[in-house]
Amino acid sequence: MKHLLKLQDLSREEICSILNMADQLKYEKKHGIEHKRLAGKSLGMIFQKSSTRTRVSFEVGMYDLGGQALFLSSNDLQIGRGEPVEDTARVLSRYLDGIMIRTYKQEEVEKLAEYGSIPIINGLTDYCHPCQVLADLMTIREYKGAIQGNKLTYIGDGNNMANSLIVGGIKMGMKVSIACPKGYEPDSEIMKWAAENGEFECTEDILAAAKDADVLYTDVWASMGQEAEAAERKKIFVNYQINDEVMAVAKKGAMVQHCLPAHRGEEITAKVFEEHAAEIFDEAENRLHVQKAVLVKCMG
Repeated sequence: MKHLLKLQDLSREEICSILNMADQLKYEKKHGIEHKRLAGKSLGMIFQKSSTRTRVSFEVGMYDLGGQALFLSSNDLQIGRGEPVEDTARVLSRYLDGIMIRTYKQEEVEKLAEYGSIPIINGLTDYCHPCQVLADLMTIREYKGAIQGNKLTYIGDGNNMANSLIVGGIKMGMKVSIACPKGYEPDSEIMKWAAENGEFECTEDILAAAKDADVLYTDVWASMGQEAEAAERKKIFVNYQINDEVMAVAKKGAMVQHCLPAHRGEEITAKVFEEHAAEIFDEAENRLHVQKAVLVKCMG
């Protein structure tokens, strides 16, 4: 695996291979077994969007693997002063062994891969969030024993999380149902692909989408960069919430996932969040293990 730009680029077998390695690295970390698979290697971490989980998990992950991670905010780089991505890619390729970037445009990630000569890992764009969904799939497999055959329901904005969950879920044999307001649907090309390649639906009806779900998933109503729309979005998404009514139509024992940060009382009630906190924070922890697996696959 050369890069992780988006989940569309990976086969089911490649996803399984990443998850299997993540399980192994998690076991080794829990049992104090060193795994310095990237000793002497350096990862550059470009942040045009700030983050808690992405920064800490990649930085700790590289340390665990025997390498080092360099935090590079857009304020610290010439890219923040107008240097083309193409030039940044070619320069950093001479210093680093890999780049993780968390940014707005998917095009920037693709250009880094095109012009650079080292592995590029997508830490998040407005289009997709592959690292998060790999952690979600890892967590679903831990709790359900298997991924294939489960129904995944996502409730909320058809954003980067929805896009990647659709792709990851369908590739791994899940039924995927999206509930969102009209005009806030996921990427049209991704939905077309999903309908042609698996069991998929997108509806405004939350309870219909959640019926018999094995996994319920949500995200904030206003993502980073949409703060100006927050008040308007609160009105539009007011009913798109995981609550007791939604849980009642899902399968008994359904698990809940949230990519965090969570706004209790908005996209999820505090009651449901706390009842499923173990699953949600296992999911957050698994960002570390799955990203280490991606680092090893790309840079090892």
